Amino acid sequence: MISKAQFEKEISLIIENAIREDIGPGDHSSLACIPAKANGKAKLLIKDEGVLAGVEFAKMVFERIDPDLSIDVKMKDGEKISQGDIAFYIAGSSQSILKGERLVLNAMQRMSAIATKTNAFVKELEGTKTKILDTRKTTPGIRALEKWAVKIGGGENHRFALYDMIMLKDNHIDFAGGITKAIQKTKIYLKENELDLKIIVEARNLMEIEEILNAGEVYRILIDNFNYEDTKKAVQLIDGRCLTESSGGITLDTASKYARCGVDYISSGALTHSVYNLDLSLKAI
Repeated sequence: MISKAQFEKEISLIIENAIREDIGPGDHSSLACIPAKANGKAKLLIKDEGVLAGVEFAKMVFERIDPDLSIDVKMKDGEKISQGDIAFYIAGSSQSILKGERLVLNAMQRMSAIATKTNAFVKELEGTKTKILDTRKTTPGIRALEKWAVKIGGGENHRFALYDMIMLKDNHIDFAGGITKAIQKTKIYLKENELDLKIIVEARNLMEIEEILNAGEVYRILIDNFNYEDTKKAVQLIDGRCLTESSGGITLDTASKYARCGVDYISSGALTHSVYNLDLSLKAI
């Protein structure tokens, strides 16, 4: 996983790019009709149900746009929300509030949707040892926000990108000439480059799991697109020699069944690539 400093840098870059994209040389709508010295107040109104996410990010955005803005937080990230709730009040320069309005809403609506979906998986897995993981199936440019939302919803983050963990999937294995060669080459590469990265290897069947185990120690085996019965067999075969992860089309309806097979993790790209934004609104008061 990436460090806290790296994560904070990613968030800062997201804010910087979003401001460049949305405000550019100026918010001419506000500049045209609102006096520069005018002050106002607005509330972040909840119009949906779910798990709130993005309040801390909103604070960062408004701070970057105008440090003199004042935010009165009423609800924190991770809290359950219902229609009519107010997440926070923002007060100060009217022009500054409007500059940050759309960026804050876009981020919070998506983050809250992801946190809500993640939390639904967390609830499905209660009573088992299995944890829900996200994937790299994120929106380009805002991965840090989406993975942050997963954490807020109670899930855990998989690798952040291609550089912070080794993950040998089907194409790597096929291009390398097989599982054993892929693992051996990877270990040599890590040693030669003095890299301390964990290795995850994908298995497509029980024979491949046996080959992974025989090829040497790995951090986790990705049990990909297995049915329930073969997942149970895979967990028994691995027998605690490394961590286990189920993936491949796992839904809310099937998650608990895979968890009961004994896997340590379930990964789901749907946490980030298949969500409907929660309805939030910033209203002047």
